[in-house]
Amino acid sequence: MTALGFLYPGHSAEDDYPRIEQLLGSDIRLDLVHTDIGEDAHRVDALLEMGSAGRLAAGVEELRMAGAESVVWACTSGSFVYGWEGAHDQVRALALTAGMPASSTSFAFVHAAKEIGAKRVAVGATYPDDVAALFAEFLRAAGIEVVGVRGSGIITAAEVGTWEEAEVFALARAADDVSADAVLLPDTALHTAAHIPSLEKELGKPVLTANQVTVWEALRLTDRRVNAPALGALFTREPIIQA
Repeated sequence: MTALGFLYPGHSAEDDYPRIEQLLGSDIRLDLVHTDIGEDAHRVDALLEMGSAGRLAAGVEELRMAGAESVVWACTSGSFVYGWEGAHDQVRALALTAGMPASSTSFAFVHAAKEIGAKRVAVGATYPDDVAALFAEFLRAAGIEVVGVRGSGIITAAEVGTWEEAEVFALARAADDVSADAVLLPDTALHTAAHIPSLEKELGKPVLTANQVTVWEALRLTDRRVNAPALGALFTREPIIQA
């Protein structure tokens, strides 16, 4: 059994995690602890507070007691808002506090894009334009070319959590660019786990979504690779450990 730990802010699309656990279909357990979201706002000051060391540290002991082997801060905006260096500091502090390998959803997107060979990406964000632009800056700092950014102007994670399939597909279509190797949907408050193969079929290219890459990153930290095509192209890469 491989136990993976996640710190998830508030309550929006956390039901993606048991769905992903089921789709993995192997000896993998996903343990999720909710962190205090503070003010639910896609605004820089609120996001910096949401991702502060104290808020993340508060959930770590529960994950340790559950036997987690890695921990990922399951929040994109609450990590990239710190910038490239600040996001590194954030996960280093988390790793020291947790006593296990740590990462965040922002780094998960970087590593996942490189895993599938995506050098040029298009971003479909639920965030306001200024916050979406910070994610693009983060990706560029990692050496990934961003060919387009589509913001949606949504302020709260609670509202994003109400989006259904039609809204998710509309966002992905609007964000797509013919020159993009992949489309990225970077909000862990967005329900996407049930839609990834259909999105990839619709767009004809890999689609990376926040909760999907977050789980993949936790697996990567424990040196696990699982073949789970129901979770998209990212989960069909070698090396593979069959369920």
